[in-house]
Amino acid sequence: APAHTTIGVIATNGRLTKGEASKVAALGMQGFARALSPPHTAFDGDTLFALSVGDARADVTRLGLAAAEAVARAIVRGVRAATSLPDLPAAPDLPAS
Repeated sequence: APAHTTIGVIATNGRLTKGEASKVAALGMQGFARALSPPHTAFDGDTLFALSVGDARADVTRLGLAAAEAVARAIVRGVRAATSLPDLPAAPDLPAS
């Protein structure tokens, strides 16, 4: 079975309760669905953590949706910036399709 895991952190200066941070992380997981195929399988351990390091007022839904966009963009940036390993090409080394 395939075993690929993507782990990330959503950090905000918005004031969040534990429940709100959980909601932001859950909404942020939509970024995995935008950038990974297939996302959220039974064979991976995809996880996002959310943390609050500030005291700014925050709308949880808007923050979570912005996090989803940021997560998707971060995954794409990471794939494009990857470098090859022996016998394992990175995306920039693959022929354009």
